[in-house]
Amino acid sequence: MGPYLNQIKPWVTVVCTCYNHEAYVQEALQSVVDQRYPNVELIVIDNASSDGSARRIAEFVKRHPGVRFIQNTENIGLCRAFNQGLRHANGKYLIDLAADDILFPDRIARQVERFEQLPPEYAVVFSNAVYIDEAGHSLSIHFPTDERGRAVSEVPSGYVFSKILERYFICTPTMMMRRAVLDELGGYDESLDYEDFDFWVRSARHYAYGYIDEILTYKRRLPNSQSMQVIEPHNRLLASTLDVCYKAFDRCQTPDEYHALANRVRQFLRKAFYAEQFELALRFGELLNHIESPGLLTSGILFLSRLHLPVNSLYQQYIRLRLRFV
Repeated sequence: MGPYLNQIKPWVTVVCTCYNHEAYVQEALQSVVDQRYPNVELIVIDNASSDGSARRIAEFVKRHPGVRFIQNTENIGLCRAFNQGLRHANGKYLIDLAADDILFPDRIARQVERFEQLPPEYAVVFSNAVYIDEAGHSLSIHFPTDERGRAVSEVPSGYVFSKILERYFICTPTMMMRRAVLDELGGYDESLDYEDFDFWVRSARHYAYGYIDEILTYKRRLPNSQSMQVIEPHNRLLASTLDVCYKAFDRCQTPDEYHALANRVRQFLRKAFYAEQFELALRFGELLNHIESPGLLTSGILFLSRLHLPVNSLYQQYIRLRLRFV
């Protein structure tokens, strides 16, 4: 496509990373091919899956030879795999698609339309999503909606750095990202075991986020999702989170931002305690002490962390019971 036409319909690159998603990857890829937007580039990276994912992808590529397939011989991690795709990407905008999620047919068109209406300081356009289970049945909606399908509560947009520190509110797979911002940041931080919180912290300090009040993505919840991995005693997600919290600390500028970060650190400290990563909990406590007093409850958890109490099995039972009723 020539430069003039590319200005009218800019290219969008979808980087789909796959690890042991044999049952879902073809549906995810088909949702990209079925987009009602003409200029979509699809790059698929299999991260050394041990199931039949690579075979499924190869079958799909035979039917759609324009798709680029990168097959890794070892699992290099999510962040490095995405950066592989980023290096080959030609799009003005990018989507990071997990191989078990599904795009609605109008998603790319709607997000490009919104991006092209926004000034260049907008780094991300995100939307609402439906959570589905292994069989594709609807579980819940990320932002609860009214009878018109609109979010019933206000969704943060614009400059959202403080909101990013306060709570998880963006459904990660709904994001479309501006390529220029990813390039400026150097892509994802490959030293980390996950990407979204770090990307939000690094980009939202200087760039704005736009929200489309529509459901444009199916997000699949599986038993081995990050929400379940993070409660396992040997998970590495919490160590990555501590690194990101220090990055956020370096970027805070106002008392409200520091206070929001302190409350978030308290949450992560408790998770480290429940995962029996007691030394990591104490390290979260060290960061918290740089921001503000831990408070009575958190001080109690820090004291219990030094005792190395076996709490993880009870906590896992509690989480699984709670998820049954969500």
